[in-house]
Amino acid sequence: QVQLVESGGGSVQSGGSLRLSCVASGFTYGTYCMAWFRQAPGKEREGVAVIENYSMTRYTDSVKGRFTISQDTAENMLYLQMNSLKPEDTAMYYCAAKLGGCPGSWEYFPYNYWGQGAQVTVSS
Repeated sequence: QVQLVESGGGSVQSGGSLRLSCVASGFTYGTYCMAWFRQAPGKEREGVAVIENYSMTRYTDSVKGRFTISQDTAENMLYLQMNSLKPEDTAMYYCAAKLGGCPGSWEYFPYNYWGQGAQVTVSS
């Protein structure tokens, strides 16, 4: 049984930092793609960052230079370091995973597994 569990959400002032964590369990050995998505009230789910093979990363333009996605090379642990946070970053953040390589787009449909979500609130 595959399970993703997130932690690390919270409330910070504009310009502050947070680190989200996601632990994945139940995967059999193989390649997989992991990603972070976020969704603010009344808005569509938005891809934030993707990592493939523990090293190849891609970010949506709005977070480039501020967010860093990384993966524990020994364990199925995913991280999202968020610096210089802005009020517009306020959203529910979700860890997502799929077996095989990462999709070429920011669509969320290809991802098979999702975490429960972690709320991130940035005040001005």
